[in-house]
Amino acid sequence: MEFPTQQIIEIISWSFLVYGILAYAGYSFSAFFSFFEIREYKRINNQRDEMALLQSTSLPPISILAPAYNEEANIVENVRSLLTVNYPSCEIVIINDGSKDGTLTKLIDSFHLIKDDSLYFDILPSQQVRQIYRSTFKSFKNLTVVDKMNGGKADALNAGINVSKHDIICCIDVDCVLESDALLKLIKPFLNNEKKVIASGGIIRIANSCVIEDGKITEVRLPEKFIVRAQTIEYFRAFLMGRMAWSRVDGLLLISGAFGMFDKETVIEAGGYNSKTVGEDMELLVRMRRLMRAKKEEYSVGFIPDPLCWTEVPPNWTILRRQRNRWTRGTMETLWTHRSMLFNPKYGVLGILSTPYWLFFEWLAPIVEFTGILFFIALLIMGQINWFFVLGFSMVTYGFAVLYSVTALFFEEYSFQQYKKTNYVYKLVLTAFLEPIFFHPFILWASLQGNIDLIRGKKSWGTMSRTGLGKVGKEVMAQ
Repeated sequence: MEFPTQQIIEIISWSFLVYGILAYAGYSFSAFFSFFEIREYKRINNQRDEMALLQSTSLPPISILAPAYNEEANIVENVRSLLTVNYPSCEIVIINDGSKDGTLTKLIDSFHLIKDDSLYFDILPSQQVRQIYRSTFKSFKNLTVVDKMNGGKADALNAGINVSKHDIICCIDVDCVLESDALLKLIKPFLNNEKKVIASGGIIRIANSCVIEDGKITEVRLPEKFIVRAQTIEYFRAFLMGRMAWSRVDGLLLISGAFGMFDKETVIEAGGYNSKTVGEDMELLVRMRRLMRAKKEEYSVGFIPDPLCWTEVPPNWTILRRQRNRWTRGTMETLWTHRSMLFNPKYGVLGILSTPYWLFFEWLAPIVEFTGILFFIALLIMGQINWFFVLGFSMVTYGFAVLYSVTALFFEEYSFQQYKKTNYVYKLVLTAFLEPIFFHPFILWASLQGNIDLIRGKKSWGTMSRTGLGKVGKEVMAQ
């Protein structure tokens, strides 16, 4: 009996085609939904709302939690920036997660900290807290510093939650730069909402090359390096088109760990951050949503389509590879932990749409793409290439990728116009054309390596060196 080689080739080819069509359909729908979400937000929100909120006496107090590890170079400037955020009532909790440099000493000296022997409760598990400090200066009365044994970002946030005073917590990366009205905007979903709001997130922007003075962005500049501009395009797609669309259909599974606001009671009831995963931000939100479903309680997850927070992204290929490796592992760990949600109508949009999409078109996409490359090589060796089909499919794929990125850029210009110079827009469009050729293959490789490391059982974040916003030689996240 002759082996049906041709039939198998056709089946595999059609499988790749169907997968591609489904992926393109998902991207198209996300663009459609996000456009209407942005338009509606622009229609009902304006700057006067923030001014009115700032004058309100009924805003709920917020605890800002910021883990710090080996942040000696920038910690004082970063804390001063947090202390100047416009919000009537908030406390700043800096968690020194076992830093090996002079982070704690800098904090003690700069903010006149003394030991505080007030009681706190170990509600959530974390590594041992060595000491809690508060300032003797009235101008820093809302600053608390927690010194603890090293346990990683998730462990540090759990310790911060234990120490925090207020019912709403805002978890951020200590080296992020917040817009002055960031908290005023991010708190909006929690106000006058018929449903219980368990979390709220906003858009993250890239601060590389921007001018920063006294902890504030004074001039937005387009990143000079191609690798950073490509990530800028990525962030446009992820936030303006991805998360906006999921927010529209109530299927959001992720609020960025760089800046997110949560209902503390729900976080504690869900068990806090999971220190055994490298994707603690995504895993926590999924667990909180499952908890609310189990309780059969109406709830909501808010998302603000405003650039509220600016962060530094990897400026070189080595650090970018480690980051994407970790993102891949974190995504799969979350999906595996909550695998009972997949295709489960009990969880509504989350079970029928969100988790299957993340499985097939976020985690599985690099594996499918790499398999397609191997399939192409095999056909090339066997002389079975249909060049008309290959060229046509390649052109459509490349064209769609560029169109999707340019559409995301249009959304940015339509909504917030952070990059105001005309030559910035031209450079971003050029980056959109080059990214599928020079940037995407590297991301594919890093994601595949992440899956290999996941199989090997790797749990660490890896050393992540950052240039620092205006500084040089800062090393962070080395847990």
